[in-house]
Amino acid sequence: MMDFSQLKDALASRSFDLVAEICDELMLQVASRGINFQQEWPYAIHLLGHIYINDLNSARFLWKSIPDGIKESRQEVVAAWKIGQCLWNRDFAGVYRAISAFEWSQEALDLVNAFRESYTKRTFELLVSAYSTINVTDAALFLGMSEDDAINYAVQHGWRLDSAAGMLEVVKPKVISEQKLDSSKLQRLTEYVFHLEH
Repeated sequence: MMDFSQLKDALASRSFDLVAEICDELMLQVASRGINFQQEWPYAIHLLGHIYINDLNSARFLWKSIPDGIKESRQEVVAAWKIGQCLWNRDFAGVYRAISAFEWSQEALDLVNAFRESYTKRTFELLVSAYSTINVTDAALFLGMSEDDAINYAVQHGWRLDSAAGMLEVVKPKVISEQKLDSSKLQRLTEYVFHLEH
C-alpha cells in the first residue's frame, strides 16, 4: 500500500510546484522496494506536475516509461500528455485546446487550471518582449482566449487597442533601474567629505 498523503497535501494546499518532485521521490522509493505500483500510480497528476513546472524532458521520460496498457485504459493520462506534446511543439493554441478538450477529474482540475493561468501569464510576458504591436486575432490565439477576452486581458495589463486597425499596442512595463554611482563621483564625494572634516 502506497502512502500518497504528501501528494494529497500538496494538491490540497495548491503547492503545485512540489507535485512532480513528490511523485518522483515516491516512485523511486516504491520501485526500490520492488513493489508493483503501476496500476494505482497517479500518472496523470505526475505528468501534469512536470508540465506545471515546465520540465518537459522529465514529462517525456515519464510518458515513455508508462506501460501501454495504462495509456490505453486511462484517458486522463493521454490528455495530460497531449498538453505536453503541444508545449514541446510550441503549439500555443494547441495547449489551450488540449486543456479544454478533456473533462478533468476533480483531483487534476485545480492543477490544470493553475497551469493554464501560469501558462497564460508566461505567454503574455513573451508577447510583451517580442512585439510592439500584434493583431487581436493572433493575441487571442496565443492566449487561448476569445478576441474579446484577449482584448480585455491586454487592456487590463496596460496595452492599448486600435479598434479600427484591429491591433493591440504592446505597452512595456516600466523598468525601475537602480542608479549606479560611478567611482569618480564617489572619489570626489569622499575627498569633499574629507575636506569638510579637516
